[in-house]
Amino acid sequence: MLPYLLTMVLLMIGVYGIVVKRNIIKIIVGVIITEYAVNCFLILQGYRDGGIAPIMTADMNTATFVDKSVDPVPQALILTAIVIGLGTVALMVALAIRLYEKYGTFDISEIRRLQG
Repeated sequence: MLPYLLTMVLLMIGVYGIVVKRNIIKIIVGVIITEYAVNCFLILQGYRDGGIAPIMTADMNTATFVDKSVDPVPQALILTAIVIGLGTVALMVALAIRLYEKYGTFDISEIRRLQG
């Protein structure tokens, strides 16, 4: 129960950073924290106490394998999410740099004011 609670706290911190902050860099950090919280939640969904790797050996029957093995799908989803998250963060940082070059600030309110 505690890992789920900590994941929820991490998610709330990330959403707070996205919604409340006006600095683009802080918003990007909020998005990263939110991605980590979602990844942690998916990892917790695939966790099985005392589980074994989802590799069936010759000496293992099907019932034992199903009872003891962990679900490999969340692990695959996390690997995919990490790669996609890296791409989105790189895109956000590139856009933030372009906005800074054009307006000279990372403050969203100031950018909207300068945009006219």
